[in-house]
Amino acid sequence: MRNSARKHLQNQVVKSRLHTLRRSYADLLGAGKKDDAAKALRALTSALDKAAKRGVIHRAKANRTKSRLSIRLHATDKKSE
Repeated sequence: MRNSARKHLQNQVVKSRLHTLRRSYADLLGAGKKDDAAKALRALTSALDKAAKRGVIHRAKANRTKSRLSIRLHATDKKSE
Protein backbone atom coordinates (compact mmCIF):
# COMPACT_ATOMS: atom_id res chain seq x y z
CA MET A 1 0.00 0.00 0.00
CA ARG A 2 2.89 2.39 0.72
CA ASN A 3 4.39 1.66 -2.69
CA SER A 4 1.06 2.35 -4.33
CA ALA A 5 0.69 5.67 -2.53
CA ARG A 6 4.24 6.70 -3.44
CA LYS A 7 3.77 5.81 -7.10
CA HIS A 8 0.41 7.59 -7.17
CA LEU A 9 2.06 10.74 -5.85
CA GLN A 10 4.85 10.56 -8.46
CA ASN A 11 2.33 9.98 -11.24
CA GLN A 12 0.32 13.00 -10.10
CA VAL A 13 3.48 15.16 -10.23
CA VAL A 14 4.16 14.07 -13.81
CA LYS A 15 0.54 14.58 -14.90
CA SER A 16 0.46 18.03 -13.31
CA ARG A 17 3.63 18.98 -15.21
CA LEU A 18 2.08 17.74 -18.47
CA HIS A 19 -1.03 19.81 -17.80
CA THR A 20 1.06 22.92 -17.08
CA LEU A 21 3.14 22.46 -20.24
CA ARG A 22 -0.02 21.93 -22.31
CA ARG A 23 -1.60 25.07 -20.88
CA SER A 24 1.49 27.20 -21.54
CA TYR A 25 1.60 25.86 -25.12
CA ALA A 26 -2.06 26.78 -25.65
CA ASP A 27 -1.49 30.27 -24.22
CA LEU A 28 1.44 30.89 -26.56
CA LEU A 29 -0.53 29.58 -29.50
CA GLY A 30 -3.48 31.80 -28.63
CA ALA A 31 -1.23 34.84 -28.33
CA GLY A 32 0.13 34.21 -31.83
CA LYS A 33 3.71 33.55 -30.73
CA LYS A 34 4.35 30.74 -33.17
CA ASP A 35 8.11 30.39 -32.56
CA ASP A 36 7.69 30.20 -28.80
CA ALA A 37 4.79 27.80 -29.24
CA ALA A 38 7.00 25.53 -31.37
CA LYS A 39 9.61 25.47 -28.59
CA ALA A 40 6.89 24.71 -26.05
CA LEU A 41 5.62 21.90 -28.28
CA ARG A 42 9.08 20.32 -28.36
CA ALA A 43 9.27 20.42 -24.55
CA LEU A 44 5.75 19.02 -24.25
CA THR A 45 6.49 16.25 -26.76
CA SER A 46 9.56 15.23 -24.78
CA ALA A 47 7.61 15.21 -21.51
CA LEU A 48 4.81 13.13 -23.07
CA ASP A 49 7.31 10.58 -24.39
CA LYS A 50 8.99 10.30 -21.00
CA ALA A 51 5.66 9.88 -19.23
CA ALA A 52 4.67 7.14 -21.68
CA LYS A 53 8.02 5.42 -21.26
CA ARG A 54 7.57 5.33 -17.49
CA GLY A 55 3.98 4.12 -17.76
CA VAL A 56 2.32 7.22 -16.35
CA ILE A 57 0.19 7.54 -19.47
CA HIS A 58 -0.44 5.08 -22.27
CA ARG A 59 1.83 5.22 -25.32
CA ALA A 60 -1.13 5.67 -27.68
CA LYS A 61 -2.45 8.59 -25.64
CA ALA A 62 0.93 10.29 -25.83
CA ASN A 63 1.06 9.81 -29.61
CA ARG A 64 -2.53 11.02 -30.07
CA THR A 65 -1.90 14.10 -27.96
CA LYS A 66 1.31 14.97 -29.81
CA SER A 67 -0.49 14.62 -33.13
CA ARG A 68 -3.37 16.86 -32.13
CA LEU A 69 -1.08 19.54 -30.70
CA SER A 70 1.07 19.49 -33.81
CA ILE A 71 -2.00 19.86 -36.01
CA ARG A 72 -3.02 22.92 -34.01
CA LEU A 73 0.40 24.49 -34.51
CA HIS A 74 0.35 23.90 -38.24
CA ALA A 75 -3.23 25.15 -38.52
CA THR A 76 -2.01 28.56 -37.37
CA ASP A 77 0.41 28.55 -40.34
CA LYS A 78 -2.49 28.05 -42.74
CA LYS A 79 -4.52 30.87 -41.17
CA SER A 80 -1.68 33.39 -41.37
CA GLU A 81 -1.14 32.86 -45.11
